Amino acid sequence: MTASTAPLPVITSSAAVVSSARLRTTGLLLGIASALAFSSSGPFVKPLLEAGWSLGAALLVRMGVAGLILSPALLLAMTRQPGFLRRHWRLILGFGLMPVLGCQLFFFSAMQRMPVAVALLIQYLAPVMLVAAVWLRTRKRPSALVLWGSVVAIAGLVLVVDVSGASFDLIGTLFALAAAVCVCAYFVISERAGDDLPPLALAASGLLTGALVMGVLCLTGIMPFHAPAVDVQLGGVAVPWWMPLLWVAAVATTLGYAFGVMAVPRIGSRVASFVGLSEVLFALGFAWLFLAEVPAPIQFVGGALILVGVILVRADAASTGSPKSEAAVIS
Repeated sequence: MTASTAPLPVITSSAAVVSSARLRTTGLLLGIASALAFSSSGPFVKPLLEAGWSLGAALLVRMGVAGLILSPALLLAMTRQPGFLRRHWRLILGFGLMPVLGCQLFFFSAMQRMPVAVALLIQYLAPVMLVAAVWLRTRKRPSALVLWGSVVAIAGLVLVVDVSGASFDLIGTLFALAAAVCVCAYFVISERAGDDLPPLALAASGLLTGALVMGVLCLTGIMPFHAPAVDVQLGGVAVPWWMPLLWVAAVATTLGYAFGVMAVPRIGSRVASFVGLSEVLFALGFAWLFLAEVPAPIQFVGGALILVGVILVRADAASTGSPKSEAAVIS
């Protein structure tokens, strides 16, 4: 009996390793899908803003429609867990104010002053901010791969932003940096999602909270509300206002947040934040295709360096096998 039962722990351990690997792979794919969905938001909203839509109106529709689409997940969580909102209101409020409202408000404000991809790249200093936050909090030096990945990503960021160029905008850069802080909150809060706080319920409640706050800001006149029935140019084709807005709300925002909050608990906030940098590369393509915003050659080099930085950090995560760490350390 002893001989026959000895291999069982090895089998169980092997199964756990395989399950963990599959979980990380699924999380990685979800993270990339989230980045792809998010990346179309800027190129589709920017023409609306240039055609007379106010930022408050665009964000209110974007957050409100996406929140309503995901609302069944929130209702299900509230039905299954009495007192759901009472237990999680702090995380829900934080998610709605920073990762949803704050991030979008600061990013689109920056986007109005600089190319979409450049605003995104500044915003995605978030991965390096997370690494620095953990280092300062724990006094524990990150691994060499993480440090090299961060350095390479920052170098790529400098090339893409092109500070010495004529297009540099200080106010736009500050807006984008504020968005980066909100992105940090997005990854840290999303990592808290689990059985007790379903990811889709977190996304739905955060989007609805952001929409509610934006509605109050618009009603009080703090944020202007202008939503004219205009046509916009996308890829040289005139389309009615509702087409890009419907795409941004129902597809880009809904899938972006839904896939993102499901990915982060699987791969951890640090890796997810670096994977999120792929949004910039996707946004370069969308902006090039629909807005004719062609990056300079040096910016393509910067994008490649950022991708290398992502790969280095991902390699470190694969070697350690412990995705869940940053949220617990930072909080």
